[in-house]
Amino acid sequence: MKPQLLKVSAGPAQSFSVRQDLIPCINNRWHYHPEIELIHFKKGSGTQFVGDNIRQFNAGDMVMIGAYLPHYWRFDDVYFSKEDTAPVDIRVAHFCENFWGNGFLQLPENKMIKMVLEKARRGIQITGRAKKAIAGIMEDLLSAEGSKRIILLMEALNIIAGYDHADILSSIGFSPNMEKSRNDCINVIYEYSLANFKNKIHMDELADLAGISPNSFCRYFKSRTRKTYSKFLLEIRVGHACKLLIENKLPLKQLCYESGFNNFTNFHKYFKQITGKSPLNYQREFIQTKTSSW
Repeated sequence: MKPQLLKVSAGPAQSFSVRQDLIPCINNRWHYHPEIELIHFKKGSGTQFVGDNIRQFNAGDMVMIGAYLPHYWRFDDVYFSKEDTAPVDIRVAHFCENFWGNGFLQLPENKMIKMVLEKARRGIQITGRAKKAIAGIMEDLLSAEGSKRIILLMEALNIIAGYDHADILSSIGFSPNMEKSRNDCINVIYEYSLANFKNKIHMDELADLAGISPNSFCRYFKSRTRKTYSKFLLEIRVGHACKLLIENKLPLKQLCYESGFNNFTNFHKYFKQITGKSPLNYQREFIQTKTSSW
């Protein structure tokens, strides 16, 4: 995979960066950086790529991305519409693992923070009470000054470290290849797949995008993503189905076809294979989670 190296800059009087984004195209590409990233989507939804993990992201979601882990958030088309564009509100912090000094994480009191930063190398989806508490901290970070910024960041990391239900995203076997190659068109394949997943996608179309023969495409894709293209496409379709189930606006059979599946049996089979739940159970669990108080 050839993610792009992104240069993150902090202000001259700051040791790490915190910002608010109100447009959906900021860093809207497959990229990585040496800084750890903590991001909160207060408003916005789309498809989330972290390492070899693909899932939908929705308003309220929060993720921590470790150093050099490739990632990409592709906002839904509604956020790019010229008419009635949906609102976006993202809060994101970037900080180097050793910005507070090389010996800081070696202190015995910081053992838990060190461990959570190591977990972040595979990406962490933050949920529940931890997410709600950290959302407030990130709001405060936007206006904080001086040492208060460092205290708030440490408080956020302490909350993540003490929370037992964080979801690790990328697989343990994922190892990104940072070598540059002008023929590496993974990002183009991602975009094409996201634009066309509701239809039948032919291998020769994908091979043309990658500039290789159809016979070589499957091997090419797997060597860069550590998964087959068919599994990648299934994950996109199931992720879209999850979004539609959460919105609860379509009958189940219509939802199946809207997600790119050509029959209900396959839809049910692959949905359960990827999520571990039937579509209806997934929907029920989401509704229960949403209505329960933390």
